Amino acid sequence: MEYTSIFDSHAHYDDAKFDEDRDELISSLPSKGIIGVINCGADLKSSAQSVKLSEKYDYIYAAVGVHPHEAKNFGDDTLNELRRLAANKKVVAIGEIGLDYYYDFSPREKQIEVFEKQLILAAELNLPVIIHNRDAHEDTLNILKKHRPKGVLHCFSGSAETAREIVKLGMFIGLGGAVTFKNAKKPLEVAATVPDEFLLIETDAPYMAPVPFRGKRCDSAMIPYTAEKIAEVRNTTAQEILNLTAENAKRLFGID
Repeated sequence: MEYTSIFDSHAHYDDAKFDEDRDELISSLPSKGIIGVINCGADLKSSAQSVKLSEKYDYIYAAVGVHPHEAKNFGDDTLNELRRLAANKKVVAIGEIGLDYYYDFSPREKQIEVFEKQLILAAELNLPVIIHNRDAHEDTLNILKKHRPKGVLHCFSGSAETAREIVKLGMFIGLGGAVTFKNAKKPLEVAATVPDEFLLIETDAPYMAPVPFRGKRCDSAMIPYTAEKIAEVRNTTAQEILNLTAENAKRLFGID
């Protein structure tokens, strides 16, 4: 079946895995029903690349930010450079920012410091945030309660209970290919219970490809497989999920 109104709320088309065919692939997306993609930065270099991609393609929008893995490299000038990049009209969010206690590539204190600095920047610029949280649910939630940003927890990996706490803050839940995985008990519980107005759909391309593509390079054209799984547990159709999440993405990111 052909689907329309696909809005991928989180991708990384600047990733080296797309070097061989980036332009060809991105150019093909509208013919596959994709109407929008948020390309997310992870450091200053990828944030600048995200902005360049957004300038080249109407349907790509950029988020700029420093991922917790890169927090250790966050210097005095980093915030000013993010502020400069965010002045571009195609930049619709600060992200991907947050905490990652699974890999701990940056010291936790530094991760928290950099996360909070970027939340303050987002508030200053009146932009939503795109948040990465891995094995850091308690600290993430406490920081979000303190700063009260608008935004989304992408690739949400917490429980349905944690999702409820996030939604109480007025934040969105981003779900991707993990809902199709064989052991996807928690993501499916979340998918079944998030209120309509707080649900987003994403790929995290080139990562997190849904079944039957698991382990392969992911791209936005694979979103229908995720939408079908979410539709199953919400007792609706995949197209309804795509319509809903596209409208939600436009609302959150201020896209007409």
